[in-house]
Amino acid sequence: MIRFEFATAARIVFGAGAVSEVAPAARALGSHALLVTGANGRDLAETGLEAAVFHVAEEPTVDLIRDGVRAAIENQTDVIVAIGGGSAIDAGKAIAGLLRNGAEPLDYLEVVGRGQALANPAAPLIAVPTTAGTGAEVTRNAVLASPRHRVKASLRSPWLLPRLALVDPELTLSLPPAVTASTGLDALTQLLEAWVSVRANPLTDGFCREGLPLVARSLRRAYRDGSDLPARTDMSLAALLSGLALANAGLGAVHGFAAPIGGMFDAPHGAVCAALLPHVTDVNIAALRSRDPEGERLRRYDAAAAMLIGNADASAAELPQWLNALCEDLGIPGLASYGIREGDVAELVAQSARSSSMKGNPIPLTESELREILARSL
Repeated sequence: MIRFEFATAARIVFGAGAVSEVAPAARALGSHALLVTGANGRDLAETGLEAAVFHVAEEPTVDLIRDGVRAAIENQTDVIVAIGGGSAIDAGKAIAGLLRNGAEPLDYLEVVGRGQALANPAAPLIAVPTTAGTGAEVTRNAVLASPRHRVKASLRSPWLLPRLALVDPELTLSLPPAVTASTGLDALTQLLEAWVSVRANPLTDGFCREGLPLVARSLRRAYRDGSDLPARTDMSLAALLSGLALANAGLGAVHGFAAPIGGMFDAPHGAVCAALLPHVTDVNIAALRSRDPEGERLRRYDAAAAMLIGNADASAAELPQWLNALCEDLGIPGLASYGIREGDVAELVAQSARSSSMKGNPIPLTESELREILARSL
């Protein structure tokens, strides 16, 4: 018996020029807007929005979210617009949720907090991504770092889903190659992990089937020529599809590791995922061959290989090599470049085991397999 649920943003608008809808949409939702942004001045001017501004210069922490809620209260905020990468959008979602539910993030944060459910609807939120990676504009969680606990964890609730997601590929044209690579590989990771997740369902499968080939045909192009609007459009759509998929099917070991790594080290999320992806894929496939050779998840890796490599006869065995070649072409460094050493492996393995993302991995991995992934990713 198939049983699943699906939830996403109340409304999604995709296409060149979609950013022009920000100001009228915000005015329809409230009278005092707070603009949560990591974007540059040109992007802000394009919105035509009059609002108080709260800047998010890096991945959000619990302290930054406390500051953001205070700024929202001082502004008498009744609508929030988050424009930028995943960090700005996650910050906007967290501020919107806590504005109506009490301002202490640790009351609601998973893993290191109390994990309480949000009791009240969040303030209306409009999400406008300026990168093509996280899909945060259609997900129900906000990832926050807690430096005191040296970990990243999620504030998660259906109330955090934006009222409106405006996805404008033209906003990604100015992304530098390194950001294009790391965010694009984050989108690929999310599509692949959702595709092989134990929580995958027919709706999320459709998003993954559409999104994986988009990345295969356009990520290298966008990396090599940032002005290639068709490639940028493909990648913005792939990122959106990855968010729709992960929010409803979950993720896997790549993101299970990414949370503690991001909390312990100054390492950008997308680049961490990229460094891990080929090795998690290889170890997952080997584990499935050993412990579940006739199962559906191994066949799904075969299908993913066919979609990404562009050959209907491709098999799971070819996928790690294809992923490695893509990461090399995009200049992805190993985890050692962020200061991670062999001596950190034991703690990272222990912390990753508590991550909610691990629950979606296609097969439970042993401690030795988790150690192998990290060692090979350095």
